[in-house]
Amino acid sequence: MLKEFKEFAMKGNVLDMAIGVIIGGAFGKIVSSLVSDVLMPPLGLLMGKVDFSSLFVDLSRTGPPSLAAAKAAGAPTLNYGVFLQSVFDFLIIAFVIFMLIKQVNRFKRQAPPPPPPAPPVPTNEEKLLMEIRDLLKNRH
Repeated sequence: MLKEFKEFAMKGNVLDMAIGVIIGGAFGKIVSSLVSDVLMPPLGLLMGKVDFSSLFVDLSRTGPPSLAAAKAAGAPTLNYGVFLQSVFDFLIIAFVIFMLIKQVNRFKRQAPPPPPPAPPVPTNEEKLLMEIRDLLKNRH
């Protein structure tokens, strides 16, 4: 069983996948920073100086002035601004991956068509039947 696991773990696809997960995690952090630090501030400014990361609904109805104050007080909150940022993160990551895969598929070599199958070799019975056919043709 250990030998089978070692063979599975050392296959190229598993190693490629592991590398992809590691790079994907780092790429996700970059995109999160892009969304929260570069894209959302101008978008919030265009929408009336809204900071999306601080948008929340106070479920305790105590009326904290900010999300940080609500968290410090331990009040339950529905943090839909953070959710919106996560949705933007996902959309950007999905779009970039789509574009990347589209380019990779464009540059992949077209696989050559498979060679035509070889004609089947007649069996001994078929050879005998062909001989009989040929003999019957020659009798007339």
